[in-house]
Amino acid sequence: EETLSSTTVVLKNVKESVKDCMLIMLIENISGLSEDDGDFSLEMIPELHAAVVTFTGNSDTGEFAKKFNQNHRAKQQNITAQCLELTKSIRAENIPPNTSSDYITIYFENKRNGEAQVMDVQQLPDEDAAIITFGDHKGNA
Repeated sequence: EETLSSTTVVLKNVKESVKDCMLIMLIENISGLSEDDGDFSLEMIPELHAAVVTFTGNSDTGEFAKKFNQNHRAKQQNITAQCLELTKSIRAENIPPNTSSDYITIYFENKRNGEAQVMDVQQLPDEDAAIITFGDHKGNA
C-alpha cells in the first residue's frame, strides 16, 4: 500500500545573500543525505525569498522539516521549512493562444507527460495559462 506524501519541502525567508551551496550544506548536515549522490535537489526562488528541496528517496519530509526548524543555524538565518502538500491542481503557463482544452487534457494524460487522469481544464487565455485538475495523486506524485 503506497502512502501519499510529498517529497518536497519549501524553505522560506531565504535572503538574497544566502547562496545555494550554503543551503545544500545545511540540508546535508541536517538530513545526513548528499546532493552529490542524488538524494535531493535544490531550486532557489529568489523572487519569493524561498528555495525548494525535492527528495528523491523515501525521506521523511515531515521529520526533516521538524529537524530543520529546530536547527540553530537555520534559526540564526531565520529560514523555516515547511512540507508542500500534494495537490490535485497545477497551473500550466506559456500555453500558445488558441490551444484547445482537449489538447491540454491529452498532453497531460500522455505517458511521457505523467499519464495522469485529467478531470478538468480551466483555461486562462488572458494569461496564456490553464489550471489542470487531476483525478488522483498517483499521476503527479
